[in-house]
Amino acid sequence: MEENQKIKILYAEDNDSNYILAKAMLKGVYDIFRASNGAEAVELYSTVEPDIILMDMKMPVMDGLEATRKLREMGVTIPIIALTAFAYDNDRSVALLAGCTEYITKPYRAETLRKTISKLLNLE
Repeated sequence: MEENQKIKILYAEDNDSNYILAKAMLKGVYDIFRASNGAEAVELYSTVEPDIILMDMKMPVMDGLEATRKLREMGVTIPIIALTAFAYDNDRSVALLAGCTEYITKPYRAETLRKTISKLLNLE
């Protein structure tokens, strides 16, 4: 990656306010591309060529679990962070088994999101 090139994030999120909040938390540091559902995330992946994916788990058309599975089946190896309101241990296990690299529960703090992205992209 070139020095002045911004890191590209593909954020699959159907809720406008959740997307706007995350975009505000990450503004200026990353280029953020939005998919409104899992199917759109799978389609946009090849066009956007992101460095990391933020994946909401509960979306219409195709949920985040199915989208993550499809991306992994396509050979996608970049980190995928599950973002979800579901906070049970089983939910975390299901997301990780589907192919998510990390799991963050909503609501989350900007610092948590930024640190997780930095850690997964070895930017620390």
